[in-house]
Amino acid sequence: MAAVQQTNSQTPVSTTGATAIQSKKDTENPQDRFLKLLITQLKNQDPLKPMDNAEVTSQMAQISTVSGIEKLNTTLKLLTTDMEDSKSLEATSMIGHDAFAPGNFISLQNGKAMAGVEFDQAVDRMEVTILDSNGATVKVMDLGAQPVGLNTISWDGMTSSGSKAADGEYTFIINAIQGETSVKGNPFSLSTVKSVTAGDNGALLDMGKLGLVNLSDIKRVF
Repeated sequence: MAAVQQTNSQTPVSTTGATAIQSKKDTENPQDRFLKLLITQLKNQDPLKPMDNAEVTSQMAQISTVSGIEKLNTTLKLLTTDMEDSKSLEATSMIGHDAFAPGNFISLQNGKAMAGVEFDQAVDRMEVTILDSNGATVKVMDLGAQPVGLNTISWDGMTSSGSKAADGEYTFIINAIQGETSVKGNPFSLSTVKSVTAGDNGALLDMGKLGLVNLSDIKRVF
């Protein structure tokens, strides 16, 4: 009698189906999953101790809340995106205009220069020192008392010795006091907006030597 050989072969389990099922679960609407769970719970409830109306209503209210929050989040994201796009579009109207942005540069052109300084409180006295590219003092201006907020600094290009300074780029230092206490001032430079770029945190303005400046940092446009 011929021996019969039995070969145990195992068919490889395909992971394609499992992957598809998992993918479906991942993409399935949370609201649909919630409803399926609720229906399954109702079908398998104890006939002697069924769920009361209050419990069912409570669970339905929960799903409505979850759905409402998801829709609200989606709406807020759309509104935020629209607002950022709107700000970027508005910022393009600033191209070619001069604006105050954070910086301590002051540009002298045709004997005129302008910069700004912002104080969180009024000061009794403000002194502005103009420096050349080598750090040497060119002009010291005592501008007296200044109010809270953004203040304009004007320079006619005259040096402390009475001569006329050459056109070009200078820097300035602010010294201010209130009573006998030194007060910090935030310096602002005047520069031309060359272009506008959309950034992760809003519109970015190319302001030449000042680099890329956030739209929110612009204090005044001329």
